Amino acid sequence: MASSTEAVSTPAIADHPVRAALLFGALGVVFGDIGTSPIYAFRESLKAAGGASEAAVFGVLSLVFWAIILVVAIKYVVFVMGADNQGEGGTMALLSLAVPVAGPLRTGLLIVGLAGASLFFGDAMITPAISVLSAVEGLGIASPTVTPYVVPIAAVVLVCLFSIQSRGSGAVGFLFGPVMAVWFATLAVAGLVHLVHYPRVLLALSPNYALAYAGHVGAGTTFAVLGSVFLALTGGEALYADMGHFGRSAIRVSWFAFVLPALVLVYLGQGALVLADPASANNPFFLLFPNWLLVPAVLLTTAATVIASQAVLSGAFALVQQAINSAPFHVSTCVRPPRSRLAKFMFLKSTGYWPLLFSRSSLGFALQTRSPTPMELRWQAT
Repeated sequence: MASSTEAVSTPAIADHPVRAALLFGALGVVFGDIGTSPIYAFRESLKAAGGASEAAVFGVLSLVFWAIILVVAIKYVVFVMGADNQGEGGTMALLSLAVPVAGPLRTGLLIVGLAGASLFFGDAMITPAISVLSAVEGLGIASPTVTPYVVPIAAVVLVCLFSIQSRGSGAVGFLFGPVMAVWFATLAVAGLVHLVHYPRVLLALSPNYALAYAGHVGAGTTFAVLGSVFLALTGGEALYADMGHFGRSAIRVSWFAFVLPALVLVYLGQGALVLADPASANNPFFLLFPNWLLVPAVLLTTAATVIASQAVLSGAFALVQQAINSAPFHVSTCVRPPRSRLAKFMFLKSTGYWPLLFSRSSLGFALQTRSPTPMELRWQAT
């Protein structure tokens, strides 16, 4: 392992040829966050709409579909991913491109960019705790005896999750990729089954339903519904932030060939289910599955939800790497891992403490979600 006095990083692979390893790696690292949005996004959007009437279902489905198309597919995948800095994406990559030509706006642009990076770091610190806690709590559906041990199990999972980060994004993607491939295939099949029984729901793909619904319910309700609809887009920024790990082409192919169709099918399937049985609006995702498949579905959902936090973790490490390589934030000593590792991370000599920093923050957030014990209350009183 060689070290130097100059900041170096693993070469980005934005334009490398698409290989199966890169496609699986992208599935496991990049798409986990947006891939788990169907668990809650459609349900919360219907709640914001005030009910599961036919007009609301069609309107919400149309809003979700066109939000994904316009914001993720067109904005991020088609346009924003074309603005790379030597193959790297993310906030710092954009700053590196924009600041040199900003002229008198340089300082203001730098402040805005750093604020955006700070927000992303905040997201990266709380997302693992929220994702893992919700995943472990979901196990209570399969086995209620797990409920008293939610926090200890979540803590163990968080420590394991952060402990493998030093292996590099290639190894993490190789580990998580097959699980996410099964997850997206399951979403597609579950949605397709209900879509076949109620094909009329395909009409929601027309933007006319979104526009008609927005015009009918008024600005206030539309604003509230859009706030919930945008839950379907969480993790979309990771496609750009993680571009340097797996490449522009691999992310685009995975998105258009596999992830986008699966997401569209599962949202349409939930809509078809609610149109056929309005009472299912309380939990349309898990009701997509028959009773005999519910336990496997919960277990797979738990695994996918844990993996969902990997997208922001990889983005956070990439952000650190880009900041180190940017002139205003140049840091002296760093280490390059062996080149044989696919889509590797760059680490400072002190970067070994980064997983500890994030894991301690996430663990602290997780532990604060439970009620304090009487002993803790007495200690706080003193």
